Amino acid sequence: MADADAADIPLRILVVDDEENIRVTLGMCLESDGHTVATSANIEDALDQVSRQVFDLIFLDIRLGVQNGLDFLPSLVADHPWTKVVVITAYASVATAVRAMKLGAIDYLPKPFTPPQVQLVTQKVAQRRRIDLKIDALQSTLGELDPEADLPTENSQMRRALDTARQAADSNASVLICGEAGAGKGRIARAIHAWSSRSSAPFTSVSCELASADSLDAELFGVGGADAAGLACLPGRVELCEGGTLCLEDVTQCPPSLQPKLHHFIRDKEYERHSDFRPRRANVRIIGTSSLDPDEAVKRRRFRPELLLALDVVRVEIPPLRNRPEDIRMLARRYLAFFGTQNHRQIARFTPDALATLLKYPWPGNTRELRNLIERAVILCQSDEIGVKHLPPNLLAGATTYGIGDLVSLETIDNLHIQRVLESTGSIRGAAAVLGIGVSTIVRWMKRAKIHPPSSDAAVAMIASGAAHEKPSG
Repeated sequence: MADADAADIPLRILVVDDEENIRVTLGMCLESDGHTVATSANIEDALDQVSRQVFDLIFLDIRLGVQNGLDFLPSLVADHPWTKVVVITAYASVATAVRAMKLGAIDYLPKPFTPPQVQLVTQKVAQRRRIDLKIDALQSTLGELDPEADLPTENSQMRRALDTARQAADSNASVLICGEAGAGKGRIARAIHAWSSRSSAPFTSVSCELASADSLDAELFGVGGADAAGLACLPGRVELCEGGTLCLEDVTQCPPSLQPKLHHFIRDKEYERHSDFRPRRANVRIIGTSSLDPDEAVKRRRFRPELLLALDVVRVEIPPLRNRPEDIRMLARRYLAFFGTQNHRQIARFTPDALATLLKYPWPGNTRELRNLIERAVILCQSDEIGVKHLPPNLLAGATTYGIGDLVSLETIDNLHIQRVLESTGSIRGAAAVLGIGVSTIVRWMKRAKIHPPSSDAAVAMIASGAAHEKPSG
């Protein structure tokens, strides 16, 4: 028996039938249960409609004039795997039902059918959607065990940023979240989605950093047909998160040639798949994040001003951790409890010297760096408290090495700063984002300093090294 609560979940349904009375009566039956219904009399119109919007369920007639609906069923299922198809026909037979199921239909409804039969089918689809929502809720509950799940802060500036994010969540306005690498921009983007009316729909993130225009275009908007690279017809992230939220990570590093198309999409919610020129509509909320100063990116002509205006309806500025000393102490204790439980360690506290060292450190990698450091300390600690000896060397060196205003060369300060940021972020990309310089610049510095890149960044270093040797375009 279908779950009664599932009937409360409205579905987006397309009815494809060449008989007008079937379209009208089936549409009225479905709309009376609260569903949104569109109709089509032929397969061409149906394919056009599914290319422009996402449906949860399609009722597909087999006999559509001279056309056979089953001939189009495989492509419908392949191109729209999230849409369920129910075959309807007046020419019912076991062989036809078996063939429809093999081609991807989830059910078979012989004519004439009754309202209770239609309701049973729609409730099955709604029940599947409800199960998906339960899984999301369970994942959210498990996530509450995370020390940052409730976005804790004791800092007034951070509280203002969170208040702005909460107020923005109630709208459909685009949001731009700015802050240094590791400050928690992605976590706040997810929080905005969770606080919004779109929380039951998908949330997805796409990184705009170090992506080519073509690959990012295909990932965002999908591929319309087999192209020179052999990419098959595939939906993009925009289509897959219909009704939900799309987070564009490091959006200010989007390839310049793709920025006009991205601006058009954010402004008009209309787009075209890569290698396909049919316009499509999308109901998606956009959140952008940036580790770089977006206004500076516009001044340097790396980011189009009209794209910034489209994104920057509401801006959320996340202060760096070094400006939130009260949060350093609080988060360190939360991480200690969290990782102590995960690693089955009974560690009660930090020594006063260890805590003082944490408070003095500038945290170029922000909360991500603090989290990683506490996890490392918990793993290494064999006593009931974490002391200075459990902290990494670069943290301890912070109090004794050169600083701004010391009588040393600018190169010495630059080299020390790059090295610290690289150690803290653990990646070339992360360091480049924090420092506001290109990946190739860091790779050249590492070569001069004879420092090998992290194994995970070997490919990045190789690509950047090659790019560094290219001649300027003019």
